[in-house]
Amino acid sequence: MKPVIMAVAGGSASGKTTVVNEILSKLDLKSVAIIKHDDYYKAQHEMSLEDRYKVNYDHPSSLDNDLLVSHIEALLKGEKVLKPVYDFETYDRSTKTEMVEPKKVIILEGILILTDERIRQLSDIKLFVELDDDTRFIRRLQRDIKERGRSVESVIKQYLNTVKPMHHKYVKPTKRYADVIIPNDYNHGVAVDIIVSRIQKILEEN
Repeated sequence: MKPVIMAVAGGSASGKTTVVNEILSKLDLKSVAIIKHDDYYKAQHEMSLEDRYKVNYDHPSSLDNDLLVSHIEALLKGEKVLKPVYDFETYDRSTKTEMVEPKKVIILEGILILTDERIRQLSDIKLFVELDDDTRFIRRLQRDIKERGRSVESVIKQYLNTVKPMHHKYVKPTKRYADVIIPNDYNHGVAVDIIVSRIQKILEEN
Protein backbone atom coordinates (compact mmCIF):
# COMPACT_ATOMS: atom_id res chain seq x y z
CA MET A 1 0.00 0.00 0.00
CA LYS A 2 1.36 3.40 -0.98
CA PRO A 3 1.71 5.67 2.08
CA VAL A 4 -0.24 8.93 2.36
CA ILE A 5 2.17 11.88 2.49
CA MET A 6 0.87 14.95 4.33
CA ALA A 7 2.92 18.17 4.45
CA VAL A 8 2.13 20.62 7.26
CA ALA A 9 3.53 24.15 6.91
CA GLY A 10 2.96 27.42 8.74
CA GLY A 11 4.87 30.12 10.57
CA SER A 12 7.20 29.45 13.47
CA ALA A 13 5.15 28.58 16.59
CA SER A 14 1.87 28.75 14.65
CA GLY A 15 0.66 25.51 16.20
CA LYS A 16 1.62 22.97 13.53
CA THR A 17 2.45 20.31 16.11
CA THR A 18 -0.85 20.91 17.91
CA VAL A 19 -2.80 20.40 14.69
CA VAL A 20 -0.77 17.29 13.84
CA ASN A 21 -1.45 15.85 17.30
CA GLU A 22 -5.18 16.44 16.86
CA ILE A 23 -5.06 14.57 13.55
CA LEU A 24 -3.05 11.75 15.12
CA SER A 25 -5.54 11.42 17.97
CA LYS A 26 -8.11 10.34 15.39
CA LEU A 27 -5.82 7.97 13.49
CA ASP A 28 -4.10 4.69 14.37
CA LEU A 29 -0.83 5.91 15.91
CA LYS A 30 0.99 2.73 14.90
CA SER A 31 0.45 3.63 11.26
CA VAL A 32 1.94 7.13 11.35
CA ALA A 33 5.51 8.43 10.94
CA ILE A 34 6.37 12.08 11.63
CA ILE A 35 9.34 13.75 9.97
CA LYS A 36 10.29 17.24 11.16
CA HIS A 37 11.87 19.42 8.50
CA ASP A 38 14.05 21.01 11.21
CA ASP A 39 16.06 17.80 11.47
CA TYR A 40 17.22 18.32 7.90
CA TYR A 41 19.14 21.52 8.57
CA LYS A 42 22.50 21.14 6.87
CA ALA A 43 25.45 19.85 8.91
CA GLN A 44 27.84 22.62 9.93
CA HIS A 45 30.57 20.73 11.80
CA GLU A 46 33.33 22.73 10.10
CA MET A 47 31.94 26.07 11.28
CA SER A 48 32.63 27.73 14.62
CA LEU A 49 29.71 28.16 17.01
CA GLU A 50 29.92 31.92 16.45
CA ASP A 51 29.55 31.46 12.69
CA ARG A 52 26.65 29.05 13.15
CA TYR A 53 24.79 31.78 15.06
CA LYS A 54 24.94 33.94 11.94
CA VAL A 55 23.34 31.40 9.59
CA ASN A 56 19.83 32.30 8.40
CA TYR A 57 17.89 29.21 9.49
CA ASP A 58 14.65 30.61 8.10
CA HIS A 59 15.94 30.62 4.52
CA PRO A 60 15.19 27.59 2.31
CA SER A 61 18.92 27.18 1.53
CA SER A 62 19.62 26.20 5.16
CA LEU A 63 17.80 22.88 4.66
CA ASP A 64 19.03 19.70 2.99
CA ASN A 65 15.97 19.05 0.85
CA ASP A 66 17.87 16.70 -1.45
CA LEU A 67 18.32 14.32 1.48
CA LEU A 68 14.70 14.72 2.61
CA VAL A 69 13.34 14.05 -0.89
CA SER A 70 15.49 10.92 -1.18
CA HIS A 71 14.15 9.74 2.19
CA ILE A 72 10.52 10.37 1.19
CA GLU A 73 11.05 8.44 -2.04
CA ALA A 74 12.65 5.56 -0.12
CA LEU A 75 9.74 5.42 2.33
CA LEU A 76 7.28 5.39 -0.57
CA LYS A 77 9.12 2.30 -1.84
CA GLY A 78 8.74 0.61 1.54
CA GLU A 79 12.33 1.17 2.62
CA LYS A 80 13.58 2.30 6.04
CA VAL A 81 15.65 5.49 6.31
CA LEU A 82 18.10 6.92 8.84
CA LYS A 83 16.85 10.43 9.55
CA PRO A 84 19.30 13.05 10.84
CA VAL A 85 18.71 14.73 14.21
CA TYR A 86 19.33 18.45 14.70
CA ASP A 87 20.72 19.89 17.94
CA PHE A 88 19.22 23.34 18.56
CA GLU A 89 21.66 24.16 21.35
CA THR A 90 24.78 23.69 19.21
CA TYR A 91 23.16 24.94 15.98
CA ASP A 92 24.40 21.82 14.20
CA ARG A 93 23.35 18.36 13.09
CA SER A 94 23.78 15.81 15.85
CA THR A 95 25.90 12.68 15.47
CA LYS A 96 22.75 10.74 16.32
CA THR A 97 20.26 9.46 13.74
CA GLU A 98 16.76 8.01 14.02
CA MET A 99 15.37 5.04 12.13
CA VAL A 100 12.12 5.85 10.34
CA GLU A 101 10.09 2.94 9.04
CA PRO A 102 7.49 3.11 6.26
CA LYS A 103 4.00 3.76 7.64
CA LYS A 104 0.52 4.16 6.18
CA VAL A 105 0.67 7.88 6.88
CA ILE A 106 3.83 10.00 6.77
CA ILE A 107 3.59 13.56 8.08
CA LEU A 108 6.17 16.16 7.03
CA GLU A 109 6.19 19.17 9.33
CA GLY A 110 8.08 22.44 8.98
CA ILE A 111 7.77 26.15 8.26
CA LEU A 112 9.39 25.80 4.81
CA ILE A 113 8.12 22.35 3.86
CA LEU A 114 6.01 23.71 0.97
CA THR A 115 8.77 25.82 -0.60
CA ASP A 116 10.26 22.85 -2.48
CA GLU A 117 8.28 21.80 -5.55
CA ARG A 118 9.54 18.21 -5.31
CA ILE A 119 8.14 17.85 -1.80
CA ARG A 120 4.82 19.40 -2.85
CA GLN A 121 4.53 16.94 -5.72
CA LEU A 122 5.20 13.99 -3.40
CA SER A 123 2.54 15.17 -0.93
CA ASP A 124 -1.06 13.95 -1.13
CA ILE A 125 -2.36 16.57 1.31
CA LYS A 126 -0.84 20.00 1.97
CA LEU A 127 -1.82 22.05 5.04
CA PHE A 128 -0.95 25.55 6.17
CA VAL A 129 -1.50 26.49 9.82
CA GLU A 130 -1.96 30.24 10.29
CA LEU A 131 -1.67 32.41 13.39
CA ASP A 132 -1.07 36.15 13.90
CA ASP A 133 2.53 37.35 14.24
CA ASP A 134 2.30 38.62 17.83
CA THR A 135 0.97 35.35 19.22
CA ARG A 136 3.53 33.35 17.27
CA PHE A 137 6.38 35.48 18.63
CA ILE A 138 5.24 35.05 22.24
CA ARG A 139 4.96 31.29 21.76
CA ARG A 140 8.37 31.12 20.08
CA LEU A 141 9.98 33.14 22.87
CA GLN A 142 8.58 30.83 25.55
CA ARG A 143 9.47 27.66 23.62
CA ASP A 144 13.03 28.60 22.68
CA ILE A 145 13.92 29.63 26.22
CA LYS A 146 12.36 26.55 27.82
CA GLU A 147 13.13 23.82 25.27
CA ARG A 148 16.14 25.05 23.29
CA GLY A 149 18.28 26.76 25.89
CA ARG A 150 18.14 30.20 24.27
CA SER A 151 18.33 33.59 25.98
CA VAL A 152 15.60 36.22 25.67
CA GLU A 153 17.99 38.52 23.82
CA SER A 154 19.02 35.89 21.27
CA VAL A 155 15.41 34.92 20.53
CA ILE A 156 14.37 38.55 19.99
CA LYS A 157 17.39 39.29 17.81
CA GLN A 158 16.85 36.21 15.65
CA TYR A 159 13.15 36.95 15.30
CA LEU A 160 13.67 40.54 14.15
CA ASN A 161 16.65 39.83 11.89
CA THR A 162 15.55 36.63 10.15
CA VAL A 163 12.39 34.91 11.43
CA LYS A 164 9.93 37.74 10.75
CA PRO A 165 11.30 38.92 7.36
CA MET A 166 11.79 35.34 6.11
CA HIS A 167 8.26 34.43 7.19
CA HIS A 168 6.79 37.12 4.95
CA LYS A 169 9.20 36.40 2.09
CA TYR A 170 9.21 32.59 2.02
CA VAL A 171 6.80 30.98 4.49
CA LYS A 172 3.55 32.94 4.17
CA PRO A 173 3.54 32.86 0.32
CA THR A 174 3.38 29.04 0.40
CA LYS A 175 -0.23 29.30 1.55
CA ARG A 176 -1.15 29.30 -2.13
CA TYR A 177 0.06 25.71 -2.42
CA ALA A 178 -2.01 24.44 0.52
CA ASP A 179 -5.11 22.31 0.05
CA VAL A 180 -6.38 23.43 3.46
CA ILE A 181 -5.53 26.58 5.46
CA ILE A 182 -6.26 26.27 9.18
CA PRO A 183 -6.59 29.46 11.29
CA ASN A 184 -5.18 28.40 14.66
CA ASP A 185 -6.72 31.17 16.76
CA TYR A 186 -9.90 29.23 17.48
CA ASN A 187 -11.20 25.67 17.49
CA HIS A 188 -10.38 23.87 14.27
CA GLY A 189 -12.07 20.54 14.92
CA VAL A 190 -14.06 20.66 11.67
CA ALA A 191 -10.92 21.15 9.57
CA VAL A 192 -9.19 18.28 11.39
CA ASP A 193 -12.19 16.01 10.78
CA ILE A 194 -12.13 16.85 7.07
CA ILE A 195 -8.39 16.08 6.87
CA VAL A 196 -8.77 12.79 8.74
CA SER A 197 -11.62 11.78 6.41
CA ARG A 198 -9.46 12.63 3.40
CA ILE A 199 -6.56 10.55 4.71
CA GLN A 200 -8.85 7.60 5.34
CA LYS A 201 -10.34 7.90 1.84
CA ILE A 202 -6.89 7.93 0.20
CA LEU A 203 -5.86 4.88 2.24
CA GLU A 204 -8.99 3.05 1.08
CA GLU A 205 -8.27 3.95 -2.54
CA ASN A 206 -4.66 2.79 -2.22
